[in-house]
Amino acid sequence: MSSDEQDPNHVRIFDTTLRDGEQSPGISLNTAEKLEIAHQLARLGVDVIEAGFPIASHGDFEAVEAIARADFYPHPPVIAGLARAQAPDVEAAARAVRDAERPRIHTFISTSDIHIVHQFRSTREDILAQARAAVAHAKSYVDDVEFSPMDATRADLQYTAEVCAAAIEEGATTINIPDTVGYTTPEEYMAYLAGLYRLIPELKDVVVSTHCHDDLGLAVANSYAGALAGARQIECAINGIGERAGNASLEEIVMLLKTRGDISEGLHTTVVTKELARTSRLVSRLTGYVVQPNKAIVGRNAFAHESGIHQDGVIKERTTYEIMDATTVGLDANSLVLGKHSGRAALKQTLAELGFVVEGAALNTAFKRFKEIADKKKQVTAMDLEALVTDDLRNELASYTFDSFMVAAASGREPHAEVTVTLPDGETAAATGTGDGPIDSVFAAINAATGIDAQLRAFRVDAVTGGQDALGESSVVLQYEGQSASGQGVATDIIEAAGSAYVRALSNVVRKVQAAALAVDIGAGEPVPTP
Repeated sequence: MSSDEQDPNHVRIFDTTLRDGEQSPGISLNTAEKLEIAHQLARLGVDVIEAGFPIASHGDFEAVEAIARADFYPHPPVIAGLARAQAPDVEAAARAVRDAERPRIHTFISTSDIHIVHQFRSTREDILAQARAAVAHAKSYVDDVEFSPMDATRADLQYTAEVCAAAIEEGATTINIPDTVGYTTPEEYMAYLAGLYRLIPELKDVVVSTHCHDDLGLAVANSYAGALAGARQIECAINGIGERAGNASLEEIVMLLKTRGDISEGLHTTVVTKELARTSRLVSRLTGYVVQPNKAIVGRNAFAHESGIHQDGVIKERTTYEIMDATTVGLDANSLVLGKHSGRAALKQTLAELGFVVEGAALNTAFKRFKEIADKKKQVTAMDLEALVTDDLRNELASYTFDSFMVAAASGREPHAEVTVTLPDGETAAATGTGDGPIDSVFAAINAATGIDAQLRAFRVDAVTGGQDALGESSVVLQYEGQSASGQGVATDIIEAAGSAYVRALSNVVRKVQAAALAVDIGAGEPVPTP
């Protein structure tokens, strides 16, 4: 146990971006994307990475296993795998995390009568027995076991206490109290935790955790209330993504504790806050979930001032209208600038400073892309480089590749597009298409070239950076044979970015359709309740 973990005021940050966050509709991360996020989370300094739900699918198992085997020197976080209170789930999680330097199994079952009666079709006695057995089973594989009584905030306090006490008796080292449906309020949550401490004397000997959803917009407030009530682990996600309205936002709870240390009773985290903005951008790009402009801490307007009165005040003294310094969350990262005359060494060093280790053929590819962009842009910034490296990673993993396009569009005539696409077998296919506009005609042509009649469900274009020469990022969500998936593309040409995003979404949705057809594991492809 590190000195930080021995500190009674240290609040552990348990990041569930890769598990609960990925359960957001339309998000489907592959193993390489999850690994990239996991390495950034380690640089961010989170204490625990919940890498996934190993039994949910073969792909999720592979991702958790890959993250468990990754080198996170010098400060490896705990790597957790989620498991229902069932033997096959626990065994799958154990296999997935066994190579981690610090493995954890996180098992759960509901204690609310709403779930017990209507979802589990069970009894309180049976649920108690399942919880006890699951924790004991997990403990036979790892020393670090977390137990969650799902929907605890709508459950009977006495019964939840009984189940949690049994979990501790069987060896659970962390007891998480989930507000699974975002129902509670800060005052209620504090009282609930106080009741558990009163009813379970042994609770003081383990780590108490919070897991709050944002259905009423109170996830961060409830998590903070839980910490004030004694919880020393907060489960949260980058950008607050997750089921329904999402989870507690990691960046918000971290900066709340940092900024309001005067009333937080000495509570603190060991998160490297200067990595927050970059982590947010990475997760946004890979998931396709845009960060709203007015999002606290990491939104593009979080430190912007439109009002003349505010501008005047900030010019004279920043603290007149800013309670945080933008540089503390990493918003000075865009100051790094490269140009078309920069060489490989400068690019390699710059990427290394950004946390990307790029060498050999990968460096040559990155340098080629960099030069292409530098010829079109006056300046290439750190944010551009992040987008380019992430975009190259997407391209390597795509089974379909957008090679070229030609579009003819004019007033009074239907837009017409010609595209070439590389198929999974390496063959090149060409086709034409028409649509409501040039981008829609490109999408139609891609469908014709691949022979896949995917349906467009969402399309968005954003600027990665500002100015006339900004990189454009396009996000696409497709539906095919009952599955949906997203894809993103980056280019200075919006049509090129849109075409790349479309074929990557196509690659992802086809992969999901194939995985669903081949799924044989227990629970694979089925909706699974989670805390």
